Amino acid sequence: MDKVERWPLYVNGAFITETDRDPITVDDPAHGTPIATVPAATDDLLQEAIAAAERAFPKWARTPARERANLLWKAAGLMRDRQEELARLLTREQGKPLAESRGEIAISAEYLEWNAEEGRRAYGDTIPSAKPNQRLYALRQPVGVAVAITPWNFPSSMITRKIGPALAAGCTVIVKPASATPLSAIALMKIFAEAGFPDGVVNLVLGPSAHVADVFLADHRVRKISFTGSTEVGKTLMAGAADTMKKVSLELGGHAPFLVFDDADLDLAAAGVIASKFRNAGQTCICANRLYVQRGVVERFSEILTEKVQALRVGDGLEPGVEVGPLIDERAVEKVDRHVRDAVAGGGRLLVGGERVFPTGLSRQFFAPTLVLDPPRNTLSAVEETFGPLMPMWTFDDEDEAIALANNTPYGLASYFFARDVGRVIRVSEGLEYGIVGANEPVPTLVQAPFGGVKESGVGREGGHQGLDEYLYWKYVALTF
Repeated sequence: MDKVERWPLYVNGAFITETDRDPITVDDPAHGTPIATVPAATDDLLQEAIAAAERAFPKWARTPARERANLLWKAAGLMRDRQEELARLLTREQGKPLAESRGEIAISAEYLEWNAEEGRRAYGDTIPSAKPNQRLYALRQPVGVAVAITPWNFPSSMITRKIGPALAAGCTVIVKPASATPLSAIALMKIFAEAGFPDGVVNLVLGPSAHVADVFLADHRVRKISFTGSTEVGKTLMAGAADTMKKVSLELGGHAPFLVFDDADLDLAAAGVIASKFRNAGQTCICANRLYVQRGVVERFSEILTEKVQALRVGDGLEPGVEVGPLIDERAVEKVDRHVRDAVAGGGRLLVGGERVFPTGLSRQFFAPTLVLDPPRNTLSAVEETFGPLMPMWTFDDEDEAIALANNTPYGLASYFFARDVGRVIRVSEGLEYGIVGANEPVPTLVQAPFGGVKESGVGREGGHQGLDEYLYWKYVALTF
């Protein structure tokens, strides 16, 4: 990919390299240079994608679950065979370190494998009847055409986490990836085509997000919308879906707390902060955004954590040993810089980092991993999701205060804490108002577990057997004979 390549859309089994609209340019965030162009879908092509998915749905829904599972397993196998190629592509367009990209490709394949098997267990119920000549059944059937709108920070796993259960359930899908990182999504479409998925079962379009979403929301043939992104956009989609009563799954914004109690293993807790906060340069939906440390151990913990943060290597994600790559674009860098300056201006003590860094020969989209101690509780980083490598840190005195501080937000996606007392672990786990709790675990995402938030962090779940439920509805049959 040394030159700017032309990549296609995928509709009804055909790869489309040109449309009447200006193409979208994809940049390498580490170098700040264009690496590809992708056509933007016309309204006619969006309609063709919906029509293709609708035409393919009846046959795909009737396809035995085992056959659907076999195709998903085949696609997963192709992904594993090409893990290095896919990982390097992901790093080129998104920026995360190559080791993280390899891990993302692995879990992307695992989402297909897990859901392939879950689709074979979409059990129904038989219901006792009061009449001898009557039988009552409850069946689970696919909802129909499903649209997956995915973000740029996990351009592979966010797709398979959505369309894996959709395809396993018998839905047909249309993927709309983020314009900043569509290449990983297109590479997946090539794999689905090679695996033998029928025409129209899997489709991919690209274009201005608001307009494309409006087209999908207005069309009664689309029966399901799955979206990962900001709370503001999620609310708009939820309101728009109401007109045709579409089913929605929304994984939205977060503002994750990370609590360190005085009985915690401080070295493990500090390593947990590094894994949670600075993975993908802090650009994850569930990364820790607020660190609270019990007063009696805050001095020692700050020393341990500062040393670990200072040791993080920033640079091009394709370079060996790099642990923190670039941010996705200049706006993201400016937001982190604004949050840091606000925290320090308000009285926060800068422990490490706090400024942009400029690795030789690379772009201007890098920011040093940063710790700020005790900024005012009303600073930007205290109330907003930074989505970058900044960790503000405060102290607390007791368990009740820690839980209250953690829950003092409209968001409820992920939360973390480190402690060893068994009673405390149980109380805090149950007291945190979040859909995900990492108790001595900084990276809780697993294919076999439900992922999603409460409050303004969304509705629905992905992963686990619960993820399949989002693409099925219950049909009750009363049979009298």
